[in-house]
Amino acid sequence: MATVADGSDEPGQPPALTSLSLAEAAQKATPKEQVITPFDVSGGLDEQGKPKAIDYDKLVDTFGSQRIDKSLLERFEKVTGHRPHRMLRRGLVFSHRDLDTILSKYESGIPFFLYTGRGPSSDSMHVGHTVPFEFTKYLQDVFDVPLVIMLTDDEKFFHTPKLSLKDVYRFTIQNAMDIIAVGFDMKKTFIFADTSFVDGGFAAAFNTNVREMGKRTTINQIRATFGFNDSNNIAEFNFPAMQSATAFATSFPFIFGTDLKKVAKIPCLIPCAIDQDPYFRQCRDNAPRMGFLKPAIIHSVFLPSLRGSESKMSASDADSSIFLSDTDNQIKKKVGKAFSGGQDTAELHREIGGRTAVDVPFQYLTFFMEDDEELERIRMAYEKGQMQSGEMKIACTKELQAYVSGFQERRKAVTEDIRKEFMRPRQLTFRGMPGDNERQDAREMRIRVLEEELRQLRKED
Repeated sequence: MATVADGSDEPGQPPALTSLSLAEAAQKATPKEQVITPFDVSGGLDEQGKPKAIDYDKLVDTFGSQRIDKSLLERFEKVTGHRPHRMLRRGLVFSHRDLDTILSKYESGIPFFLYTGRGPSSDSMHVGHTVPFEFTKYLQDVFDVPLVIMLTDDEKFFHTPKLSLKDVYRFTIQNAMDIIAVGFDMKKTFIFADTSFVDGGFAAAFNTNVREMGKRTTINQIRATFGFNDSNNIAEFNFPAMQSATAFATSFPFIFGTDLKKVAKIPCLIPCAIDQDPYFRQCRDNAPRMGFLKPAIIHSVFLPSLRGSESKMSASDADSSIFLSDTDNQIKKKVGKAFSGGQDTAELHREIGGRTAVDVPFQYLTFFMEDDEELERIRMAYEKGQMQSGEMKIACTKELQAYVSGFQERRKAVTEDIRKEFMRPRQLTFRGMPGDNERQDAREMRIRVLEEELRQLRKED
């Protein structure tokens, strides 16, 4: 192929597409700022029109969150008695809102609950989806607290024109079983899908909070927070109130009891990827006006795309992702094509070493390899040129194959009956759970709701 130095046109290319004209166009490229929303994740473009890596320090400043620093990690370990998860130790869970407040409440014996979620957009999740769920499981185990997982099938239906309700329902069932296979404790975990839960007999309190939140949220707030315009449908404007309602314990009287004054004081901690922060900024703005505590949030970075750190893995792009359903051979082939931080030749690589900061296989090892000492050995060997790119990809492939294989074994054990039990509204078991009287009140309330539904069905007959 001709180079810019040749100054010649490539055979068969119109003048506008020659290497020279492309180089000139690149020099005139307009830089683009990074975009991080629940619907779009991009690191932006530099002055030459090249994609940039996501700048997480800039996100902390833009979103107004706080970095998780060494002192907070030390406090976490002191309060919990547990070594911080590898994602905390390595800065992959990097930012927070009020995590220090949650630690203070836990230290004082005040119970809280966890809330996270997933927008089901494909039959199989990819390994990037498991990152916040694996970390959430760690938090559930360490704090011994209840967990609510929201499957936002309605949001995916509203926001994705090509998806039908039938599609998202199928994705929801499969994704719920994938999430269960992460290893959550059934006695402490309730999973629900929006479309089935909100229309059922257990969502009266939840729907009340949706309405209260919706009344306090303006169209201008939604436009400013999410970048919506007149082309977005009205359901999309309403959905943030739905996602916010899950952050309030009063939405789930069958879990937390019916004493509204008491339950309203139960704090919530939300582990999520940072692209979900706009939803919860909106929620935190309005929570005090509803008489609730602001939910605390803890943010993770994105698992990079196989193509590079300027974007995240995407379920809609099979070539950018390692799926939890992939075979060993598929994983090997995908990692083999992953963006490398190695040099152009083996000789140059031995001379100046590789770039772990942009090497996707090494980035994957930082997410999934537990052994800190081995990870540091690999980093140093690669940066000194003692390990070649091919060897890095072999190490990454083995780690991912073991991770996905372990998941697939657990997934085989998740039956339909197990899924239904996780998704059944019920009392969970945890420290500080409601007393017998409150649980009885909650049961009686559920009975009244179901009796009313039965009465309405009989009227229709």
